[in-house]
Amino acid sequence: MTSLVHQRCSNHPAREAVVRCPECRRFFCRECVTEHSGRMMCASCVSRLAAGAGLQAGRSPGALWVGLALGGLLVAWLVFYYLGMALARIPSEFHGGPA
Repeated sequence: MTSLVHQRCSNHPAREAVVRCPECRRFFCRECVTEHSGRMMCASCVSRLAAGAGLQAGRSPGALWVGLALGGLLVAWLVFYYLGMALARIPSEFHGGPA
């Protein structure tokens, strides 16, 4: 592996590279990178990450938990309902009731 000093920018071959993008692993000069979430990244990776975040921005984690809770309550209600129906169909003679 060659050191960063000997690398050139992927967009500007005449310029010395100062950073390697952690996403695409290419080398860039200081004009081609920006800071994003505490990391120096190239513009194409930042725009790709921003587009991915835009797709998920419409989803609320709270809505997911509410949906899961309602689904769980529905499943629990159905289990107890059908269990009660099954127990109600058992004849009283089976339990040793009044003869």
